[in-house]
Amino acid sequence: MNKWFKSGSPWIWLSAGGVSISLISVLGLLWLIASRGLSYFWPAELYQFDMVDEKGIATEVIGEIYDRERIPASQLAHLELNLDPEQTSIERLLIKTGNRELVSLDFRWILAPQIITTSTPEKLVVIERRTNGNFYGFIKQLILDGKPVAFSRFDELLERVDNFQEQLDKLQKVDIGAINYQLERLRLKQRKHDLDGTLTSALEEEFRQQSNSLNKEYVQLEEKLMQLRNNIARDALVVTAMNGEEITINFEHILKLSFNNQLSIIDKINVFFGQIIDFVLDDPREANTEGGVFPAIFGTVLMVLLMTVIVSPLGVIAAIYLHEYAGKNALTKLLRIAVINLAGVPSIVYGVFGLGFFVYMVGGSLDQLFYAENLPGPTFGTPGVLWSAITLAILTLPVVIVSTEEGLSRIPASMRHGSLALGATKIETLWRIILPVASPAIMTGIILAIARAAGEVAPLMLVGVVKMAPNLPLDGNFPFLHLDRKFMHLGFHIYDVGFQSPNVEAARPLVYATATLLVTIIVVLNMTAVKIRNNLREKYHALEQ
Repeated sequence: MNKWFKSGSPWIWLSAGGVSISLISVLGLLWLIASRGLSYFWPAELYQFDMVDEKGIATEVIGEIYDRERIPASQLAHLELNLDPEQTSIERLLIKTGNRELVSLDFRWILAPQIITTSTPEKLVVIERRTNGNFYGFIKQLILDGKPVAFSRFDELLERVDNFQEQLDKLQKVDIGAINYQLERLRLKQRKHDLDGTLTSALEEEFRQQSNSLNKEYVQLEEKLMQLRNNIARDALVVTAMNGEEITINFEHILKLSFNNQLSIIDKINVFFGQIIDFVLDDPREANTEGGVFPAIFGTVLMVLLMTVIVSPLGVIAAIYLHEYAGKNALTKLLRIAVINLAGVPSIVYGVFGLGFFVYMVGGSLDQLFYAENLPGPTFGTPGVLWSAITLAILTLPVVIVSTEEGLSRIPASMRHGSLALGATKIETLWRIILPVASPAIMTGIILAIARAAGEVAPLMLVGVVKMAPNLPLDGNFPFLHLDRKFMHLGFHIYDVGFQSPNVEAARPLVYATATLLVTIIVVLNMTAVKIRNNLREKYHALEQ
C-alpha cells in the first residue's frame, strides 16, 4: 500500500475522478437546459376539461397541460372534494389557457378530482397572436373583406395578411424610419450652423426645402400605411372560446394557426424546427415573454466581436512590451502584479468604472466637442454598444496579456538569436518570427476572453444593455454602424425574462430556451477561434522545432 501511495497512482486516479465528475456535471447541466428549452418549441396536445369548480359550478377549461404535481390532501380540507379517506395526496394540473381578453392570467391550476371528463377534440385550435398571447378555442367563421367565406380559403387569407404585414414592417421600420432619421439629421445640421453663427438665409431656405420634400414623402408613405392597415382590418376570424364565448380576432393580430391534435409526427417535427427558426429570427413581444430573440443575438455577437477587435491588439502589445522590452526591475514586477490583480476585480466594478470614465467623462467630452448641436440630449455621453465593448475589453485584458506572455516565454532564445544573426532587426524578428510562433497562445487568450465576455451581464447593465432596443446598432442609415446606440443582450434577456417578467409561468421555458441559445453562440464563437488556433499551430509547428 505504501508503494502504491508513493508511486502517485492515488493522486492520478483522484484527479481523473474529479475531472470525470466535473465533466458529467457540466454535460448534465447542459442536457437539463437544452431539454427544457427545446421542449418549449414542441407543439403540445390541446385538451378540453369539463369540470366543476370550487363553488360547484360546471365549467369548461381549454388549453395545454404545462405541469403536473401532487399536493397533500390536508391542504385542501376546506374544499368539498369527496375524497377517499385513505388518499393522502391529490394531483393538480397547470393549464395554459391563454385568452387574455377573457381571463386575467394565462395559467390556472385545476385539481384532478374536479375534472369530470377530459378530451382532445381534433377541431381545437391554438392561434398565436401579436398581442394578448395565444388563443385556444374552435373556429366558427372566416370573414374576408367583411363577408363570411368558406374556411378552405384560410391559408390563402393568412398568406395575404403575411404579405401585408411584411409591407407594413418595411414601411414602418425602413422607409418611414429612414425619413425620420433624415429629418432629425437635417434638424441637427441646421442647429449646428446656428450655434456656429454660419446659418445664412440661403442655407436656411435650403434646409426648409429639404425638410418640406421629406415631409411630403412622409405623408405619402403614411397614407400608404393606413391603406394597408385598412385592407387587413377587413379580414377577421370568429372563434368560440371555453364556455361558448365568441371572440372576433382581426387577421392583423394573427401570426400562426395550428390544429395541434391533428398533427402527425412529421408535422410536429416541421412545426418544431419552424418555431425554433422563428425564435431565432423574430423580435420579442409581450414584455419579452413571447416572440423571438434576434435583437439580443445580434447585440451579443456584435458586442463580443467589437470587444475582440479592441482587446486583441491592446493585450498583445502589452504582453510584448512586458516580455520583450521591459527591464527586469521593480516597475515591471509591479506591472505584472497589477495585471494579475485586475483579473480578480469583480465585474460590476468594471461596469461602474466604464459608466463613470467612458460614458460620463469621455462620452460627455465627445458630445461637447463634436455633437454640441445634440445637447442637452447625449450622443456618446450615454450608455451604448461602444462603451460596453471597451469596458469588457478592459475586463478581459489581463487574460490576453497573461496568455500571450506565456506563449512568448516558450519560444527558445535560439530563434531570436538566429534571426538577429542573419541580419534581421528586432522589429523584423518580432513580426516575422516571434508573433507567428506565439499566435496559438494569443488565440488561446482571445478564446478565454470571448468565453468570459459573452456571459457577462453585470457591467453591461450600467454601460449599454437595455430590456428592449427599438433599433439595431446596424441599419441602412449612414454611418450604418451606430456605436452610440443601446443594445439587447442574451444574458440580460435571461435575467429580465426570468426575474422581471410579469408572467412568470410563461417566461420559465423561455429562460431555458434563451440559455441554450447563449451557450450555443459561445460554443460556436469558441470553436471558430479554436479552429483558427489549431491551423496556426499546425502551420508553425515545424518552425517551433
